[in-house]
Amino acid sequence: MLYAKRVHKELTRCRDREECGISIALHDGDDISHLTGTIAGPTDSPYEGGTFLIDIRLPSEYPFEPPKMHFITKVWHPNISSQNGAICLDILKDQWSTALTLRTALLSLQALLSSPVPDDPQDAVVAQQYLHDYPAFVATARYWTETFAKSTSTGMEEKVQKLVEMGFLEDLVRSTLKSVDGDENMALEKLCSG
Repeated sequence: MLYAKRVHKELTRCRDREECGISIALHDGDDISHLTGTIAGPTDSPYEGGTFLIDIRLPSEYPFEPPKMHFITKVWHPNISSQNGAICLDILKDQWSTALTLRTALLSLQALLSSPVPDDPQDAVVAQQYLHDYPAFVATARYWTETFAKSTSTGMEEKVQKLVEMGFLEDLVRSTLKSVDGDENMALEKLCSG
């Protein structure tokens, strides 16, 4: 059974303190088992300046089982699949503990962006580039950040404000925009349909 009280407490803490460039919101509607996490690309990394969205699904046994997470935003990283956003991180598998929270999991993902582990890759092609042609890896990671992670943050506040002025709730607007990678027209369509 999903411990809803704990999840609500975790969401409130993340909403109240958006420090370190992380936040969590309901993905769509009131379903607390499906969330969207946001992390800022760490400074002094090829991901700096990017905003990365993470799909979070909580199993019915959460917090006794780890959350299921994958990157929505495409990212070039040895421990993250460039194809489907799958993540290779021990705390999301066998090293999960009930003492960990969604916030600590997102902070761990942010740290992973700063410190790749190419010897235990999720994406072998990226890991090989990291190990054998590091300058090309950095250039590719920066390019992907510019292409995929900066477009969602550009003008996001203006989009939120416009949709809120149309009468939609801010939290719902933010989660809807995140679910459609910042596409204002698709968000409006989704908001109007349900």
